[in-house]
Amino acid sequence: MAESDLKRLFIKHAKTLQGLLTRKVRDPQLAADLVQESFLRLAEQQRQETIENTPGYLYRTAHNLMIDHLRQQQRRKTDPVPHEALEGIVEERPGLEEQAAREQHLRRLQAMLEALPERTQQVFRLNRLEGMTHAEVARHLGISDSSVQKHLAKALAYVMQCLQDGG
Repeated sequence: MAESDLKRLFIKHAKTLQGLLTRKVRDPQLAADLVQESFLRLAEQQRQETIENTPGYLYRTAHNLMIDHLRQQQRRKTDPVPHEALEGIVEERPGLEEQAAREQHLRRLQAMLEALPERTQQVFRLNRLEGMTHAEVARHLGISDSSVQKHLAKALAYVMQCLQDGG
């Protein structure tokens, strides 16, 4: 999928997809994050195999991400557990291979981002790597929410193109 195809797909479906997700999760920032993640996953999957129905894949991925998020929220809503009961839990850490793979992925992503304008890099880093919502990024950088979305779309399209090119 060429970058122009990806941009067209984003322009055609992102707003509708975000509207659907916003109605379901009742959080526009979360919905925007889920849309961004859906496009990233589409790009990564397209790199491995050709997807015949990209809009279908995109909507199904967004729906699955929303369900995963809602399940995580439900798991967090547990009854308070006495401190003594928590002492026996062993901290699970990723293995060395997984940790090395994550670090390599992060370095590769950082190298891709260095080709983008500084403001676009900042927006992407704050939202995708540090987990800030669009509104938090906008406040932090003193820009509008729509500017955040434009910078993210630009960064996302570039990263997805790099992934497809084997970047």
